[in-house]
This record gives sequence, structure tokens and C-alpha cells, in this order.
Amino acid sequence: MVAGSNAAKLNLRESESLSRSYSSGCVSVSSMTEPNPETLTGSCLVSCTTFNILAPIYKRLDQQNQGIRESEFRAFWVARNQRILDWLLYESSAIICLQEFWVGNEEFVNMYLERLGDAGYSTFKLARTNNRGDGLLTAVRRDCFRVLNYRELHFNDFGDRVAQLLHVQLAAPFSQNQKGNVQQEMLIMNTHLLFPHDSSLSIVRLHQVYKILQFVESYQNENKLNPMPIILCGDWNGSKRGHVYKFLRSQGFVSTYDTAHQYTDADAHKWVSHRNHRGNICGVDFIWLCNPNKSRKPLKTSWCEAVFGILRRQLRKASMAENDAFAFLKGDSHGDFITSSAFCEALHQVNLIGQPSGLGFQETRDLWIQADVDANGVLDYEEFKNRIWISTVSEEKENLNGSREESIRGTEDALGFNVKNAVLYPREAEKGIWPEDYTLSDHARLSVVLSPERVWCSQS
Repeated sequence: MVAGSNAAKLNLRESESLSRSYSSGCVSVSSMTEPNPETLTGSCLVSCTTFNILAPIYKRLDQQNQGIRESEFRAFWVARNQRILDWLLYESSAIICLQEFWVGNEEFVNMYLERLGDAGYSTFKLARTNNRGDGLLTAVRRDCFRVLNYRELHFNDFGDRVAQLLHVQLAAPFSQNQKGNVQQEMLIMNTHLLFPHDSSLSIVRLHQVYKILQFVESYQNENKLNPMPIILCGDWNGSKRGHVYKFLRSQGFVSTYDTAHQYTDADAHKWVSHRNHRGNICGVDFIWLCNPNKSRKPLKTSWCEAVFGILRRQLRKASMAENDAFAFLKGDSHGDFITSSAFCEALHQVNLIGQPSGLGFQETRDLWIQADVDANGVLDYEEFKNRIWISTVSEEKENLNGSREESIRGTEDALGFNVKNAVLYPREAEKGIWPEDYTLSDHARLSVVLSPERVWCSQS
């Protein structure tokens, strides 16, 4: 916690919102002044906050003159970021994931590292590639977690994006069984995806998420890890209507905010978290959770289906019906089928390949293999219809939490998390409204509270 004098510096709006904060940090239920009756006695609540803090090098002070940035005025960026730190330290979340962290300014970096370090956090910062000036900061409370490993992911693609992975263990055991204490481990990822400046970048954003999931999968396999929950935090620069959202759900992830409020896809308009540089408000900041008992398709299968979704959208934007789309993909092929060369030419025409940010050779080959069910070297109409034209993700039955299937029952006992609550600040964002007097950032801060729970997962 910060001292009362620091809390007093918060403006009226922020102080009022702060008083409504759900919980702080990683605490036992018995130590809470108002314990949640639904929480298991003796379990530990884990809070997590994600926040794009708007780097001073990007914050515009004059909308009519975009050359004036906050970074030119030290007093401005110091004051704003001290207020952000006051907030973060008052809430004292066990996990803090920040985006647009100004790694290029030593004073700025030291301000965060010193105050977070003094408050008991272990901190990890990562700059974007090609000296873009900003990056990521992930902090975890030392009294809550023991950091087992830290890894960095450089996408090395268009946009110079990066991601952080932390493998942590709860400091206190979850419970006891016949074998003794049960330790809760988890993986935490922090990232900031590319902004969709135009539709051609959809494939880049999807590819970035694919790399994250591949990175997580490889880390788990290389280290022969037991099943454990995965938390993905960050600014995803895309809403619940996008392909990234659907792709993550197909891999067993749920949006913790939507889960806490029992929102479905039809409720996408009910909350926002960002007012972008175009003046549009949208919900783009997520804390994703995947428990080890969630059923998921093979990663490559989900990836291919997501890319086919982008292809469908491009064809439908061109007003193509099913028969028209088949004819387009068939091109000049003789016969009523699609050849691999015609398929590649069609992908080139819709800008999915042939661009610096497009699909590579192996990825294009993976798509073809996924579509060519009988492996005879061509796609007939049924393969086109069932593999490319019909969305397999959207037609599957989903529950309120947005998971693709019911959990698989098996014989292996694992530990996961249950979503207890999630809140956005400023609180108007929870009603789909962006307050004009909010000045901390152009993003809302998202915090979620989780409680450990036993889950059953299939043995692989």
C-alpha cells in the first residue's frame, strides 16, 4: 500500500473509484475484512492488473498539432506517471502487466523500478525491437510468488512487438493432500499486439497470437511441465468481434472480465477499455485465462481455421457468395476443383501472401494440408465448403464463459483458477462510456481477482 499522503494526491474521480476496489493483492480469505462467502475457506485470492499506461512519446498534448508530445515536458509525464504508480501501489495487485512502458527514458524506468521494488515487487522490463522507445513491464509481488523462470519473445515481424513469459509459483501452498503440500504454479504472459491500421494487418495480429501460443506450448513441452493455468495479459488492440478473440477461445481461453460479468458475444457493446487516436472507443484490453482442464484443438488446426476466417471475410467483403468464392479460388483451373497453385494465387490477390507481413511458405502449406482432407492434391467443392467456407468455430456450442467445449473429465488432479470478480477503471468504461475528464491514459485499467480451485484434466 502507499502512504495516505500519496493517496490524497489522487483526484476526486480516482479517489471515489479507488474506494470501490474489490480486493488487493494475494491475501488469505481469513484476513479480508469482508470475505467473499463463495470463496473456499483458507484459499488465496490472486489479483492481476493489466494497463496500457500510454507512453509519453505517444501522448499528444495538442490534437491540432500532433508534433507536441508529453515526453517534451518532464513535469507533465512525471506527474501523470506518479499518479499511475499511486494507483498501482494502492491496489497492490499480485501481478501487474504494463504496456507502452517508456523504456527509452532512464529516469522514467527508475521511477517505476524503485517504487515497485520498494513496495515488494520483482520487476521485468522488455523493450520493443528496433529501438521503438517503449515496451513492457511485468511485476509480481515477492510475498505472493516465487519466480521460477523468465523468458522473452521477440516477434521479429512487422510492428516490432514483443512478449514476456513468467513461470511462477504461489508462495503459499494451495492446500494439503496425502502427498503433502500442493503447490500452485502458473504461466503469465504480457504483450501488446499491433494496431489494426487496415484490414491487411489482420493476418499479422493473428500471427502474433499464434507465436505466443507456440512459445507457451514449446516452453511447457521443453520443461515437461504438469498441467497449469495460463494467464495472458495485455493490450490486444482488437475487440470480441475479431479473429484474435475467436482464435484464443478455440484454444480454451476465456475473457476473465466477460466471465465475471457473465457476458456473451451479444454483450460486446457493454464495456470499453480504450479511446484510440481516431477517437473510437472499444474494448481491447483483456486478461485471458486458460485452466488445464479446458479442451482445445491442436494449435495448428485452430490457427488454420482462424486464417480461413480472415479469407472468408475478405471474400464476403467483395460480395462473393459461396459459389462465387469457389470460382474465385478455382481461378483458371480446368475441372471443378481448386489446385494448390490457384489457391496460392487467390491468397495473393486478397493480400494474405506476397506481402512483407503476409503468410510464409510453410504456413500456406499448412493451410492447404488442412483443407485437402483426402490429400489428393486438389480441393473439391465439399472440401472447400466444409474446410474453408463454413466457420467451424462460430457454429460450435459455447457456454457463458466462452469456452469451446465442456471440460474433459479425466483422472489427473490439477490446480486452476476460478474468476471471482473483474473491474475496469474508470468505472464508466463498464457501461460503454469514456469519461472526458479521465487523464491517466487512453486505456482503462483492468483488474481481475482469481481464486485457486481443483480441476480435473485429461491425461495426455
